[in-house]
Parts: sequence; C-alpha cells; structure tokens
Amino acid sequence: MTSPLSTSHRLQNAVQTLLLLGAMAALAGLLGWTLFGSAGLWAAALGPALAVLGQGGSADMILRLTRAQPLAPQHAQGLYRLVGLLAERAGLPRVPRLYRVPAPALNAFAAGSRADPAIAVTDGLLASLEPRELAGVLAHELSHVRARDVWVMTLAAVVGRVTSLMSFLGQILLFVLIPVSLFTGEGIPLLAVALLVFAPTISALLQLALSRTREYDADIAAVELTGDPRGLASALSKLERQRGGWMQRLFVMRAPNWLMTHPSTHERIRRLMELEREHALA
Repeated sequence: MTSPLSTSHRLQNAVQTLLLLGAMAALAGLLGWTLFGSAGLWAAALGPALAVLGQGGSADMILRLTRAQPLAPQHAQGLYRLVGLLAERAGLPRVPRLYRVPAPALNAFAAGSRADPAIAVTDGLLASLEPRELAGVLAHELSHVRARDVWVMTLAAVVGRVTSLMSFLGQILLFVLIPVSLFTGEGIPLLAVALLVFAPTISALLQLALSRTREYDADIAAVELTGDPRGLASALSKLERQRGGWMQRLFVMRAPNWLMTHPSTHERIRRLMELEREHALA
C-alpha cells in the first residue's frame, strides 16, 4: 500500500534524518575543534566511525537486559507465520528471531541488524491485541529493522556520548583557565563557554527529534506491509489507553512532545487515518 502521501512522508522523514544526524555530527565536531583544534575534530569523528564499522552491535545484550526469552516456533506457529510473511514482503534477508518479555506492559521492540534481527514482544501485548493490531505492531518493528533504525539510533547515541565527553573535558579545562585569565587579564570567549555548557543538551534534543522521525517513518512503512492503517492505529490507541492506570494519567504531568522519544499517539493516529482516507479514494 504505497501512496503519494506515504511517499511524501517518507521523503520528508529521510531529509529530517539526514539533517538531524548532520547537526549532531557538526555540533560534536565544532566542540572538538574549539577545544583541541584539528586533533579534537578527528577525535569527535572516531567514535561515530567505529559505530559505522560495527553496524550498531549485537541484539543479544539488549535482549538479556530486558530478560527476553526465545519463543519456540512450535509454541507460536501463528506468530512465526505472520512475521515470516511480513519479513518476505519487507524483503529482509532473514526472518527475525522472536522473543517474549515476561512483563504485563504493552510493548515491543526490534534489536540487531538486517543480518541478525530480533523482535521482542511482552506478554501483555500478546494478551491484549487483536490479530490485525498485532500485525500492525510487528510490521512497525520489522520496518525499523529494514530501515536500519537500530544502527541509526546507535550512531546518534555514540555522537551524543562523544559530545558529552568533549563538554566534560572542556568544562574541566575551563575551571583551570579561569584563575589564569584573572591573573593575565585575558578574557574567555563567552561563545565557547556557552558551547561547552549547552552542547550536550542540544545534542540530546536532536537525538530525541531523530527518534520521533524514525517512528513516523516506521508507521508509514508498516502500513505499506500490511495495507491496514486502521489496524496499527487501533493498536496505538490501545497502547495509549493502557499505558498507565487512571491515577497515573490524572496526576502525572505529561512531558512536552519535544522531550519524548516517540511522537504523540494522537499525531501518529492522525497520519495513519490520512493514509486510510487516501487509499479509500484511490
């Protein structure tokens, strides 16, 4: 189910991804150059370069941290058939390994690379979603695998850590230079000080924006795999309703969207319904 609207959304998301990654890399490079000149610039590029070569790392560590347990094909034949069909439609070279996480929360996540992908779902998700809703969620996670989003977000995380490390070293250097500047009368550039202080925060906000962009793209790609925008929209609505009890929804203040890793559920559903209406008119 590919439409002009979904093509436009995906192009927009691809451009946003490149711009956000470029901004994060430029910020890290500027910080390295400000502190240590060309040596700092090379140092800022080294960590991301290693992440590129490493292709994002293995899924096993993430699965161990979440206490995920392998799902045997004989115990989840329908689930394996569904994932196999979606993986074939997505053109993946390998069907992802399936895991269950013993938790009541409604959640699913992808890990690994296209060559060694894995998808984990919680017991709560399996118990709560209807087949078409589950298909939408699994297609969303498969789309993350196909788009190499695990690798993209790993790269962004490495750039963010490099920026934070540079900022920390720079602030130590700044405390050493302040007494020297008082004795010599030479001022410290305020722009450099502001860069040291605010660079990690700016990098973190860019990383959050990148995560939201990749979520939108995975929603659109999932609809292309299932042809069912309403199935994924229904699953998202159910996940939102069951995210917390009524006490939590009533008394816990919701963070603004720009501080979230995922876009608002309302906006995601709105975009999915736009795709359904376009498909109905076609």
